[in-house]
Amino acid sequence: MNTPSLGGLLLGAAVCLAPSARAADAPGTDGAFAKPQLRVDIGGRKLNLYCSGSGATTVLFDGPAGDAGWAWFKVQPAVARHTRACTYDRPGYGFSDPSKRPNTSQHVAEDLHQGLAAAGIKPPYLLVGNSIGGANAQVFAYRYPGEVTGMVLVEPQTEDESTRTNKASGGMLDKVYAMVAAHNAECLRAAGKGFKPGGRALADCIGEPADFYGPVLGPQVLAAMKKPSYWRTVVGEYQGFGASDDQLRALRKPFGDLPLLVLTRGVSPYAIPGRPQSAVNKAMEDENEAIHKELAALSTRGAQRVVPGAGHAIQSEQPAVVTAAVLEMLHQIN
Repeated sequence: MNTPSLGGLLLGAAVCLAPSARAADAPGTDGAFAKPQLRVDIGGRKLNLYCSGSGATTVLFDGPAGDAGWAWFKVQPAVARHTRACTYDRPGYGFSDPSKRPNTSQHVAEDLHQGLAAAGIKPPYLLVGNSIGGANAQVFAYRYPGEVTGMVLVEPQTEDESTRTNKASGGMLDKVYAMVAAHNAECLRAAGKGFKPGGRALADCIGEPADFYGPVLGPQVLAAMKKPSYWRTVVGEYQGFGASDDQLRALRKPFGDLPLLVLTRGVSPYAIPGRPQSAVNKAMEDENEAIHKELAALSTRGAQRVVPGAGHAIQSEQPAVVTAAVLEMLHQIN
């Protein structure tokens, strides 16, 4: 999908829209993600879940910042051939109602847990999360340990990631995050005024979702991203990253023998295409991998793998790798 001009810099800090494989090449383009599925009440507002398949273990997917459950449209249908697979829309995204509180990891975990109970979707759960969704999965696992039977963390956010990678970059990451915050604020202003067809704001903030999501889901993604409520959610989620880090930090401890697989990008979103890798870029990428190795080591059954050729949104760029990782974990669990 064509991304905003900052899209290659976001690392899950804002919308992560990958421009790789054509939507027509992927499963899940039958329109199921393009309409509400199971909307359950979680205290005066509705949370949208979409489940397919059947099996003893339920796989729960959570995506990057700024994205609805449709972030997994290339992976969920393949996993659902083997067990029950469920995506959900965090509050303010997709078909879930906005919340008055920001989507911090603790709030998201609480909402999801309440939504699963309301929907009658019982554990055990295998959690799969990308970026901030990976942090949310970890908080969920700590909060409800008896319900989680394994995790696949795809380029997951951790509590010290921003601090450590910013230090490795000599402060460059803070500058990028400031640009992202300004970009999100500008898109919120543009959404409030109404995006003009063919306008620069529309191209910079949203792009052409149909190029990635296809002719059925693409228009729905476009409609969702035009709403001021969507950009308010993005801004609030981004501003809540520090709180999410604090929440995860307060819970941090070993995962025991919980099956855990961490997937790490092989392509830096900060690299300049066609140019040799800089020392700063290498330092950042080395630190990112080191963080993921340390995370995997928190479980006696943990492992970390680099996915060659994939950037931050591995589920979009190499969905077969993520699907295989989930099925591998299911085999371990069962």
